[in-house]
Amino acid sequence: MNGLELLAQQVRYGYRGRPVVRDVSLGLRRGEWLALLGPNGAGKSTLLRLMAGLLRPQGGAVWLEGRRLLDYRSWERGQRIAFLPQMGQYPEDLTVEEVVYLGRTPHLGLLGRPGLADAEAVLWAMEQTGVGEFRDRLLPTLSGGERQRVLLARALAARPHFLLLDEPTNHLDLHHQAEFLCLLAGLREAGVGILTVLHDPNLAQQADRVAFMAEGQVLALGSPTEVLSQGLLQRVYGLYVRVRHVEGRPVVLIGG
Repeated sequence: MNGLELLAQQVRYGYRGRPVVRDVSLGLRRGEWLALLGPNGAGKSTLLRLMAGLLRPQGGAVWLEGRRLLDYRSWERGQRIAFLPQMGQYPEDLTVEEVVYLGRTPHLGLLGRPGLADAEAVLWAMEQTGVGEFRDRLLPTLSGGERQRVLLARALAARPHFLLLDEPTNHLDLHHQAEFLCLLAGLREAGVGILTVLHDPNLAQQADRVAFMAEGQVLALGSPTEVLSQGLLQRVYGLYVRVRHVEGRPVVLIGG
């Protein structure tokens, strides 16, 4: 454990007596991109919420920069960790810019009034995600992909140390998926620790490490080449896949 790490240590969690996360230990360093893969019901989203401080572990603990995560006040956690759910809900009367400003909430003082630093962070986040062109539009008037980019901008506006994203490429077309992956690579280079829950293993190629979950446990952890093996994918998903390597990166093909 060190001061630059977000760490789940022997974490357990379940719903109505059914275990969903089973004694999982997983660490994320600043400046690292970790992709979390696995089938539906593997416990990925629950683990992400535990590491964001949105759920309290029923066993084990989550540590943030050398302290127990739940020892931080909510606004302190919000300054360090930004969480992007699959699709967040916001009042229909908010503009895009107002939604992005919500990301600055943990940084506002007692009066709750944004200052110059907040405005700069919001502008930067909108520029990074390409949503500035519709900053004055209401959220319900946007497409699903556009809304997803706005919610990512809200998360980035917090200028977090760690960015936790649950299936962030949902609703994004191929062009915006590529832009999004490039954005994550740039954030990693800037020292942000990134944890992404993904379903498509081919989107995890650019990550530094991949953790593969099934039935609430981490079955494999390592580089994309180490984890995305034909044997593991076939065993977990129960279908025939082929894994080919293109320029040193694994590409997963389904079927014959």
